[in-house]
Amino acid sequence: MEVERNYLMLKFNARRLLNFLVSDLNHCLPLTHVPACHRTGSSELTVQSSMSVYQYTTASERDQELHDAQFAMRLSLALGILMLIGKLTAYFLTHSAAILADAAESVVHVVAVAFAAFSLRLSAKPAAPEFLYGYERITFFSAGFEGAMIILAGIAILAAAVDKWIHGLQLENLGLGSLLVLAAGILNAGLGYYLLRVGRRTRSLILEADGKHVLTDSWTSFGVVAGLALVLLTRWKPFDPLVGIAVALNILWSGGQLAWHSAVGLLDYGDPAAGRRIREKLDVMCDELGILYHGVRFRTTGYRQIIEVHLLFPHLTPVGEAHRLATILEERLPEELGAPAEIVTHLESLEDHSDVHSQQHYTGKPA
Repeated sequence: MEVERNYLMLKFNARRLLNFLVSDLNHCLPLTHVPACHRTGSSELTVQSSMSVYQYTTASERDQELHDAQFAMRLSLALGILMLIGKLTAYFLTHSAAILADAAESVVHVVAVAFAAFSLRLSAKPAAPEFLYGYERITFFSAGFEGAMIILAGIAILAAAVDKWIHGLQLENLGLGSLLVLAAGILNAGLGYYLLRVGRRTRSLILEADGKHVLTDSWTSFGVVAGLALVLLTRWKPFDPLVGIAVALNILWSGGQLAWHSAVGLLDYGDPAAGRRIREKLDVMCDELGILYHGVRFRTTGYRQIIEVHLLFPHLTPVGEAHRLATILEERLPEELGAPAEIVTHLESLEDHSDVHSQQHYTGKPA
């Protein structure tokens, strides 16, 4: 640790000497000769930051992302209602337990998408005095709500399939009903992949959850069609409730995954891959700036990351210089990560760090 401190102080002092020499040279050169710097009214040079450009670009891209996400959600809701009508028509034509299971899942999907559309609009609102960090974490609640609705649908489908098996099976018009369900399944598959693609591009957990739900619905429809085809080929009617039970179990699994993803998000789960990427970027940047760091913590709001980091400076570093270097790191790190992020730094003295703190605090780094 002592060697590391000495190395840091030597590197920091060398950097200050270099800044002084460049500053002195700047007095003799036109400003256009040093485009990377600007005058501050003193002999000190301050490195220009691209933060304003980055913010403008990010804001512009964010507006487009929100527009794309909201359009995708409206499309999902409209097609969901259309497919629900088709599946209910197929059920009334056939009285199939499997088709009833598929239609019940679509009812849940429409309700969940309506809530997800509300959540998406709310998550885009800026921070307010009552909600200082904004509304982005509604995305986790939305995913949890959708997962819970899927689980309830799975339980209802399971009960309906068993009830129909026990009380007798009366099937009719299976050919036409199967075609309606198959058409809905194909449409759902295309919609699901579209929602997933837009959700990942716009970093919207709400859209990703909806896309996974729609894909689950499509596989449900394909399974129902396969079961009805077996009934038509073999004339063995119990295939119908058996397919309904299989569909219900698949729905329960999908809903459970969504609910779990929501829970770990609300509990600020730290993704190891994201932690390694943050650490790698901080290692390079802090080495370039001649400082040390520790105490890294991060969490996601569903769209952006909030990253906390403690920066260690030599004891004699002027406050202004430490603040300048910390600001450079705060502005560059989101660019290096290539994703929206809010960086919060805490400045500490390297030599007497442990003496100042009366209680031990977190000083780790992402694994």
